[in-house]
Amino acid sequence: MEITQTEINGVTVLALTGRLDGVTSHAVEQKIAGILAGGTERLVFDCSHVDYASSAGLRVFLSTAKKLQKLGGRCAFAALTPELREIFRVSGFLDVLEIHDNVAASTV
Repeated sequence: MEITQTEINGVTVLALTGRLDGVTSHAVEQKIAGILAGGTERLVFDCSHVDYASSAGLRVFLSTAKKLQKLGGRCAFAALTPELREIFRVSGFLDVLEIHDNVAASTV
């Protein structure tokens, strides 16, 4: 899993590349913990290069969204690959998480 952090319009964007599973989810959690500890209240996951997310990966996404919501912040998911979109659909995440077609739409 490759993680790239950028900032667009004051929003932290994490671009993920690869598989988000039991092996890689810990590194993503650590990165997110550091970002939240730094005071970030708006986070977007650029999922344009995520081809798979296991239940461990989905847990990272959901727990991050819940943490930011408690802080009065916002978490969004952008550019889901067809594979990840299907995983989100089956898990019910399309109905409970903020999803956008692209990163630009999620950083407004």
